[in-house]
Amino acid sequence: MKNFVAAFYGSFGQNKAFATIFTPMFIETSLGNHHHAGRKGQVEVICGSMFSGKTEELIRRLNRALIARQKVEIFKPAIDQRYHAKNVVSHDETVIRSTPVQFADDILLLAGNCDVVGIDEVQFFDNQIVAVAERLAASGVRVILAGLDMDFEGKPFEPMPQLMAIAEYVTKVHAICMKCGDLAAFSYRLSGEKSKVMLGEKESYEARCRRCFYGNKN
Repeated sequence: MKNFVAAFYGSFGQNKAFATIFTPMFIETSLGNHHHAGRKGQVEVICGSMFSGKTEELIRRLNRALIARQKVEIFKPAIDQRYHAKNVVSHDETVIRSTPVQFADDILLLAGNCDVVGIDEVQFFDNQIVAVAERLAASGVRVILAGLDMDFEGKPFEPMPQLMAIAEYVTKVHAICMKCGDLAAFSYRLSGEKSKVMLGEKESYEARCRRCFYGNKN
């Protein structure tokens, strides 16, 4: 398969955007209902820049769990009301019902006896979310977290590095650079606002590749 992909990519020259269709899709190791004693908890992290498809991937995995008739709960930080006060909504307007919470510990109280817990925009929680994820996984819950891995300065966005370290699976997704069209891993803030947390969309941020991100800063 590797040789086929290499040959196929070569036939399209440097068309990197087309080549990204071969990025491996995450496939669950197991699905279906299990008795509590037999459940295998795990932590999955989906990370990347803004506009990279993190929330879409989170919703895709949660919908597959629902199809498998698993008990699923979805949470997001109450501070994030950009698209909807309650639902998790991706940039392409894919929607899934969720429960907004103020604090990470609230998730432990609300998760109940679910099989899968999804948490979006996890970078807006404090470091307690790491302990919450570990407790859920230890109790047999599959925990799927999505969030920014870097802030607007290109620095690690806590608590994502800690979550990535404890996760069994880490998926990094990429956007398209809005300056040159290359793959983008950075979130460039268009305003001069210096606070670490500033909610915004396309009017406030652009996805940038490394060259275009740091080129504007020099």
